[in-house]
Amino acid sequence: MPRKPSQAELEQRNIVGIEAEVVTNVTSTDYPLNYPGEDHSWDIDQFRDNLRIKFHQNDPLEASFSLIGVDASIANAFRRIMIADIPTLAVETVFINNNTSVIQDEVLSHRLGLIPFRGGRDGLHKFLKWWKKPTDGSSTEGTHFDYNTVLLSLNVACTHNENADEDETDPTKLYNHAHVYAKDIVYEPIGRQTKYFSGEDAIAPVNPDILIAKLRPGQEIDLTMHMYKGVGSDHAKFSPVATASYRLLPTITLLQPILGNDAKKFAKCFPPGVIGLETVTRKEAAKKGSGYEGHEGELKAVVKDTMKDTVSRECLRHAEFKDTVKLGRRRDHFIFSIESTGQWDSDAIFLESIAHMKEKCRRLEVQVVNMVR
Repeated sequence: MPRKPSQAELEQRNIVGIEAEVVTNVTSTDYPLNYPGEDHSWDIDQFRDNLRIKFHQNDPLEASFSLIGVDASIANAFRRIMIADIPTLAVETVFINNNTSVIQDEVLSHRLGLIPFRGGRDGLHKFLKWWKKPTDGSSTEGTHFDYNTVLLSLNVACTHNENADEDETDPTKLYNHAHVYAKDIVYEPIGRQTKYFSGEDAIAPVNPDILIAKLRPGQEIDLTMHMYKGVGSDHAKFSPVATASYRLLPTITLLQPILGNDAKKFAKCFPPGVIGLETVTRKEAAKKGSGYEGHEGELKAVVKDTMKDTVSRECLRHAEFKDTVKLGRRRDHFIFSIESTGQWDSDAIFLESIAHMKEKCRRLEVQVVNMVR
């Protein structure tokens, strides 16, 4: 008969131990034959029942959610897909007609490439296709069309402001176009792009106040740019996220009651909101073996919200808390944090990563079938 572990034993296996100087139970063990007499074969129904996704914040540019019931390899696959495989638009080619600023041409081009742009969702994600550079080294003339290339221009010259006061020292008031911002970039629609990118859906920088360069009278920047669709694995400028990370859910288990001044000191060992202070009730004080006997009305420490904990292990530095608290992390509870650069909504980035994962699995299935044949 296969051995069936208790729920308490399964819970203990699922906790990464956080001790004063070491981290324990870090190796994944939920695979067949790791424990004698236990199967643990992967089961799709069990996976479906355990999988949960809970959003904590869902704003267009920032999202936070919990992915529960998956292995670290799956969670990390989603993270890597979000960073490297979801396509966006970015400036790839810069044609500089005139640049008399103090910024070298290559540095200026690099700065332009890192500016994130937004536009109509259907146009960005459905209408625009990939631009393919000729592999034989031939000219790219004739390869640019409305469905694979976005044309931008930047033409700014710095001049004296005749209306400025004589004692003015602020360059932005002394000169016209002393600072060149992303809002100075002009989108020039071609062909069918006017159907998808017009009005509020026009292609424009996500943040118009990104500083590109500083000019002084007599200096000028005149250039045109081609934007293409790309992915982060080719260059970081194509990544749809500024950050995409996760951490394991912290756990805090009180082994003994912490009362009075010790409770106040214990709460200060954690970020605000993690540990709360409550009053010992008469019912708790009357219950034998609760540890609160004779302490009615005193303050006690209670765990409020472990998600706010940073696992600093500060409480383990104090001798009085050595045997009263046990710290850990749940190995199957991942708290994701996503910050979008603006082309994709933050939650849509995660949904798109799921679609990419499905496609990768389909391709792998085909390869496995071909190997068997």
